[in-house]
Amino acid sequence: MSDPIIALNDARLSLDGNAGRVDILRGITLEVERGETVGLVGPSGSGKSSLLMLLGGLEQASGGTVKVLGRDLTAMDEDQLARFRRDHMGVVFQSFHLIPTMTALENVATPLELAGVADAFDRARDELVAVGLGDRLDHYPAQMSGGEQQRVALARAAAPRPEILLADEPTGNLDGVNGAAIMDLLMSLRDRHGATLVLVTHSRELAARCDRSIRLRDGLLDTAEAVA
Repeated sequence: MSDPIIALNDARLSLDGNAGRVDILRGITLEVERGETVGLVGPSGSGKSSLLMLLGGLEQASGGTVKVLGRDLTAMDEDQLARFRRDHMGVVFQSFHLIPTMTALENVATPLELAGVADAFDRARDELVAVGLGDRLDHYPAQMSGGEQQRVALARAAAPRPEILLADEPTGNLDGVNGAAIMDLLMSLRDRHGATLVLVTHSRELAARCDRSIRLRDGLLDTAEAVA
């Protein structure tokens, strides 16, 4: 078997809160193979989103190791993590995080420009067409529905052609019809770019479309890992 694209060994996350130090992740050991699609499932507060944040270098582990593409994220500073994320990952959140004063095209193209991509606007246009928004390029977020805004967010995450796509409840703010469409688009983007996809979801339908589902409970991997 090839080296895993993601490897966690006893990864832990503790954060300081008003009531003192809280142990959010209490020792996660996990491997994800290149090209695999993994769903993170479990009850609210189980640590799913926190685990995704560790994988994206958006939170630093308090203990253990988090290796992505063979690099130990726990040994990187914030600038190094930002560059690594820019070069290798696409991240989609439940909230769309679009810049309200930019058009759909600008929201997708601007991160590419900042990364030095020469054909940023052409690539952004292609990705927006791929998610069905070819006729909405010049619209601002306030002029688009929630489903359309999430499509822009997907295009923005996929445009750098990342090796890893991370998605945190990508259908959580959408109705059933739009949620199903975003599921289809996520899988399509994964296939088009050959990306490894790790997603947090409460949707049984979306979890069922993953190669494997990992259940968390109280900051630990559930021993009954496979989810029907």
